[in-house]
Amino acid sequence: MAGIRDVARIAGVSPSTVSRVMNGTANVDDEKRRRVLAAIKETGFKPNELARALFKKSSKIIGVIVPDIENPFFNEFAKAVEEEAYGSGYRILLCNSNNDAEKEVTYIETLDQMNADGLIMATQNDSMTNELKVGMPIVAIDRKMTNGAEIACIESNHYKGGRLAAECLIKAGCKKIINVRGPQILTSAQMRFKGYQDVCEEYGIKQYVLDSSYSYESGFEVGKKILETYPDADGIIASNDMVAISIYKVLHHAGKKAPKNFQIIGFDDIRFSRLMTPELTSIRQPITEMGKLAAQIISRYQQHQDFQRENIFDVSLVERKTTKKLKTGK
Repeated sequence: MAGIRDVARIAGVSPSTVSRVMNGTANVDDEKRRRVLAAIKETGFKPNELARALFKKSSKIIGVIVPDIENPFFNEFAKAVEEEAYGSGYRILLCNSNNDAEKEVTYIETLDQMNADGLIMATQNDSMTNELKVGMPIVAIDRKMTNGAEIACIESNHYKGGRLAAECLIKAGCKKIINVRGPQILTSAQMRFKGYQDVCEEYGIKQYVLDSSYSYESGFEVGKKILETYPDADGIIASNDMVAISIYKVLHHAGKKAPKNFQIIGFDDIRFSRLMTPELTSIRQPITEMGKLAAQIISRYQQHQDFQRENIFDVSLVERKTTKKLKTGK
């Protein structure tokens, strides 16, 4: 395989000149540039990307760390990041931490050693990352980092989402609404729950709460608890769409039908919410737009361009078949 010295010999220039042409680190006169490019084409020379990354302190790689690759929210988000990053000359390295703090730290350190141009991450365990000395910029998604290490944060209006879900079920006639809230260590889950609480207080509705993670399996366990503890529940607000789908499945197998016997709302509006039968009512996060912005912020940072630190996207209620048509008024 041809090396940089072979290219230099054929072009009649020094290896450093070949390097300058490839990296664009200094001006090279047109004639020498033409000879170098012709020699590269003739030899089929391909530069060592790792060596270039170490030299330029840039690998043109953006790391994306997600807590659960099985969660369709993060699938759709990562796809949007990849498409936007690729169009700007970057490649992404997708890492699944599986909610493991040590694994998360390992990925962060590896990406930093690779001279990654940036890191986009949703963390549930940032207590272990607080002491890390990371040189690359971090964009936090869906939730803020407790140590404020991120250069920007991208999230939805979770409080509004919690309110919309509660108001939807109340106006649809529900009297006993269970809030299946997400992990309360996360600011996103805290704000969704706060929205539900405030609406219940405004309408004089008693609050019922069950805890879950964001996994499909967690939804199955919560579904069983609802049948055991609140069999007369007529409204359910799930922590996300996957939990909503699994709860629906448990209740459906127990002979309950939606929206006749119970109404249920998810959160995220992933593609699966439109594919299940009946189609799931959900609070829509603009997942694609959030992913694209995350990649854009890394690119803008590297180009010393301005960007917004706090980015809060609006949410909306997408009514489908697991809820009844809304009634107006209190």
